[in-house]
Amino acid sequence: METTHNPAGRTLDETHEMSFIDHLEALRWHIIRAAIAVVVFSTAAFLAKDFLFHDLILGPSRPDFWTYQMFCKLGQALNSPDLCLKKLTFDLQNRQMSGQLSMHISTSVIVGLALAFPYTFWELWRFIRPGLYPHERANSRGAVLFVSVLFLLGLLFGYYVAAPLSINFLASYQLDASIENQIDLQSYISTLTTMSLSCAFVFELPMIVYFLAKAGLVTPEVMRIYRKHAFVVILVIAAVITPPDVSSQLIVTIPIMLLYELSITIAKVVSRNRLQRLNADLAANQGVS
Repeated sequence: METTHNPAGRTLDETHEMSFIDHLEALRWHIIRAAIAVVVFSTAAFLAKDFLFHDLILGPSRPDFWTYQMFCKLGQALNSPDLCLKKLTFDLQNRQMSGQLSMHISTSVIVGLALAFPYTFWELWRFIRPGLYPHERANSRGAVLFVSVLFLLGLLFGYYVAAPLSINFLASYQLDASIENQIDLQSYISTLTTMSLSCAFVFELPMIVYFLAKAGLVTPEVMRIYRKHAFVVILVIAAVITPPDVSSQLIVTIPIMLLYELSITIAKVVSRNRLQRLNADLAANQGVS
């Protein structure tokens, strides 16, 4: 028997099997509900303009930002005053007539997409889950929760660690003292959102490995063998999403490497459980024969 959905997303009688058109109709409703969630969060972000821009978006452009304050306290504890940021040497500018309105709308949509991600993934999971076998459903319990938590942790890491480091480095970098950094608003927001969202998706590595291990495509032995290669790839990723200074790259590389080691442990547990299930099925088949 197969659990199916009606067009509105409700569970139908398990004895009925859905046609291809029914699947498309069910998918359409899942997409519609996810889109509504994005619109709701985007509208809320658009209406909260002062908080969205003054506190959230423009926060890393001011010395009183939480991350800079923590580095300052660290500098005081280590007797290293250079870690205290007193001023960011750049000015944000808008050079287009409709530039600020356009950035208000586009930024609100990006924030809406980020906030609606857990619900969007849940809708996608509701569409996929009925097609799984019972043991696959049991083994994938909590998938939505873990994917959402990892996404939010990555987003927070990108916003509070990776993005401020990039903004601070790029804003203070000068070829000559006579050249002033007058940063376009679009460039600043693009850097902030790219850094934050990149870290959010990179933090999904453990869940990606989990599902690949469930499918038998990844094993802990392979991940251990290619650990050095993975380290090089992670360094490249860190170099892409961070400014070209060693400290920023290391700060981003370390948590990703920890996630890789965690992924090895996850792959080990999944592979062991998968092997036990295969042995149990083999023993059951031999008992029947």
